[in-house]
Amino acid sequence: MKRQLPKAHDLAPLLQFKRPELSPRARRLARALTIEDLRRIAKRRTPKAAFDYTDGAADGEVSLARARQGFADVEFHPAILRDVSSVDTRVEVLGETSALPFGIAPTGFTRMMQTEGEVAGVTAAEAAGIPYCLSTMGTTSIEDVAAAAPGARKWFQLYMWKDRDRSMALVDRAAKAGYDTLLVTVDVPVAGARLRDVRNGMTIPPALTPRTVANAIPRPAWWFNFLTTEPLAFASLDAWSGTVAELLDTMFDPTVTYEDLAWIRDQWPGKISVKGVQTVADAVRLADAGVDAIVLSNHGGRQLDRAPVPFHLLPEVVKEVGSQVEVHLDTGIMSGQDIVAAVAHGARFTLVGRAYLYGLMAGGRPGVDRAIEILSGQIERTMRLLGVRSLDELELGHVSALRRLG
Repeated sequence: MKRQLPKAHDLAPLLQFKRPELSPRARRLARALTIEDLRRIAKRRTPKAAFDYTDGAADGEVSLARARQGFADVEFHPAILRDVSSVDTRVEVLGETSALPFGIAPTGFTRMMQTEGEVAGVTAAEAAGIPYCLSTMGTTSIEDVAAAAPGARKWFQLYMWKDRDRSMALVDRAAKAGYDTLLVTVDVPVAGARLRDVRNGMTIPPALTPRTVANAIPRPAWWFNFLTTEPLAFASLDAWSGTVAELLDTMFDPTVTYEDLAWIRDQWPGKISVKGVQTVADAVRLADAGVDAIVLSNHGGRQLDRAPVPFHLLPEVVKEVGSQVEVHLDTGIMSGQDIVAAVAHGARFTLVGRAYLYGLMAGGRPGVDRAIEILSGQIERTMRLLGVRSLDELELGHVSALRRLG
């Protein structure tokens, strides 16, 4: 083989040096190509109690593992020779357009994960053109979240408390602040057995014990932010010094029934969605009750362990009530492929909780932007590879359960 020395004009195209990125946060977020990458970064940067509160589930965490396995078992069936030079990821959800088929789910104690908390979530959602849902257990007030992102579409998630007047005062505040949808969560008569939190001695706010101090040493940025910003407070209740489980069991009302839901519906002027539906029978009853949407969810595996997998439940629920109500879904979503599979199975919309929180813990507001960017890119790429140009073209024929050999 004949050899020769390379010439200068041949080397020039190869010598393309990128300008160095000076921001450590920007560098680590750029290296994150998946939500799992963001999770690994978040775990390194967040104290164990706060990270485990986000990452963990109830009892043996079987429900969460099964939900993720359900998505992992999806087999896609692509169509070829389609013009997919452009794809449309927009969807009509509860009367308005979302730029993507997912929104940010309600998450409690968000500023505990990273000090930018709910403001990072709602401003990122505003920039992406997707809905943001504030939790009753959020750590930024209803009004402050509204003021942070006046152009965002905002939903409010309600836990019905034993103190009904206090619960409805929150609903009234949300309506006055411009929240257009009430997301009533119904799978929390009591708190699930979140064993990681018990083992970590998880309290709100986090307590400075010898163990937490030792855990903080390699995570100084989190503690610096925590100790030098506004003290952790709740959007909807006074300070609490006990464990999370004790707080939830003190507040949540195990007597809530369908009659209470009707009472709430009569007082809310906007759209209403019910989150925590886990049977076809309840989906049918809610559709007959006239709600606008239902969310198939087992609370991210954080309530009843071994609960139904929402993704498995989806096709039958859509068949029964899809013409009456919008069917949304959460639990187990860790990629854009998961979201595409859910839409193909009939979901109108999905909600992501942990996925965006991993981004928040990895890098604050830019980390949330990166999580949304990752999911968006995966959705578009999967749609193109499946040969579909819009979400409306996705159908059951595009997905099936993986057939295992053996």
